[in-house]
Amino acid sequence: MAMWRGSGAFLAASTVMALAAAPLSAMDLPRKSPPLSIEMNGGKPLQIQSYKGKVVLLAFILTTCPHCQHTTAILKQLQTEYGPRGLQVVEAAIDQGAEAMVPGFLMRFGPNFPVGFTTYDKAAEYLQHNPNLILHVPALVFIDRQGIIRAEYEGDDRFFADDVQDKNLRDQIEKLLHSPQTGKTQTAKRAGRN
Repeated sequence: MAMWRGSGAFLAASTVMALAAAPLSAMDLPRKSPPLSIEMNGGKPLQIQSYKGKVVLLAFILTTCPHCQHTTAILKQLQTEYGPRGLQVVEAAIDQGAEAMVPGFLMRFGPNFPVGFTTYDKAAEYLQHNPNLILHVPALVFIDRQGIIRAEYEGDDRFFADDVQDKNLRDQIEKLLHSPQTGKTQTAKRAGRN
């Protein structure tokens, strides 16, 4: 699922030029998770840094995106399975008007983890996403127990292919759950495009 900011031939031409000139991935890994506040319908904002000590799988989604909805169903199962071992899944919707859309999404998909909302710009900044490129969702961020981002994947990555998504998610989660809670941090592989 691609997210466009604007329309017209100029945007299409400038996007093609940006794709040709920009690197595919501008993120630095590993890196400390910056502060991120996720708004919650009818509640206090959730601070992602409040989960330090847990392995966090943060997903930026669009509530109307079928790929995001499919990933949410998988994440629901993984939260049930790995939650007792220290996993915390969190989703942040970045739709325009997400505040109004999240309640219906919650009723329809029944996630067993917090789902709130933030802006596209805040998500892109958090992800260190190149502003000249389209942000493909879902975008997943894997954060270790010390609050270090170890991997990121966008929705156009092979990571999300139907035949491997569940296995890829489990592999990343297992790796972070088995990492030490204190001490030196592991060397991370850059999450690249396949």
